[in-house]
Amino acid sequence: MNIEINDVVGRLSYQCDILFRVIDIRMVNGQKTAMLYGEDYRLIADAPFHDLKKMDPRERDRITREFRNLEEQSFDLFKQDIELLKHKQEYRVTNAYREDYNYFQVPGKVLHLDGDPSYLRKCLDLYEKIGVPVKGIHCSETEMPNRIGPLIDKYRPNIIVLTGHDAYTKSKGGKGEINAYRHSKYFVEAVKEARRKSPHLDQLVIFAGACQSHFESLIHAGANFASSPSRVNIHALDPVYIVAKICFTGFKDSVNVWDVIRNTLTGEKGLGGIETKGVLRTGMPFKITDDE
Repeated sequence: MNIEINDVVGRLSYQCDILFRVIDIRMVNGQKTAMLYGEDYRLIADAPFHDLKKMDPRERDRITREFRNLEEQSFDLFKQDIELLKHKQEYRVTNAYREDYNYFQVPGKVLHLDGDPSYLRKCLDLYEKIGVPVKGIHCSETEMPNRIGPLIDKYRPNIIVLTGHDAYTKSKGGKGEINAYRHSKYFVEAVKEARRKSPHLDQLVIFAGACQSHFESLIHAGANFASSPSRVNIHALDPVYIVAKICFTGFKDSVNVWDVIRNTLTGEKGLGGIETKGVLRTGMPFKITDDE
């Protein structure tokens, strides 16, 4: 079979349940093997050519359409959440609508490091659609521990996202062994480096992890939210929904973990965290200056 880099394939041993993009081709133990990135999940895998099927356009469109429908449903629920938050804040700022204050709001700034440039592009589009200020940087997972410190000094974010691709490999060890995961140890080290800069959990909020990541190690290292408690795959856009909810929650209010996770595409099997305060700040007055 003729398979090339950037082809979209499925794995026959998994009934082609996930679409993958071929990012590299190597010889492993005498077998031609493809390195794969999930198209919609933050999963990294490799598979011999005999286990791969090049997806035909109709089947690929069907699977992609199902994902886009799920994304739209999740986005609609998220918008309802944000509207509810805005109404609560308006009620509080205007003294239960008895005062006609002109006010403005400053959401938190996000620094998003992503190991996959195409996922980073999708996330940046969603941040823009939601209205979250963000600096996005493509950075391989292995480089994150060395780069995160200088980037915090440079951009002074309120929230950091450390994500990319990950996977648990049973043949490398038990689920409690960090070395059995493709990139979890790099996410853990990057979280520790970030916490050396800002130890307080409510002064710098951190999301870390990807598909099947070692959730407990990431939370122990200092992440507020992480993947993946049940070692399941997470959707590419889920980290954006989590940090956006924190961005639009007032800094005096706590973000309930269940409230954050319930409208994500993955849910509590793939995402979890600890109670964390929001980062939105409200100010006044808001005035538009007329040009002379």
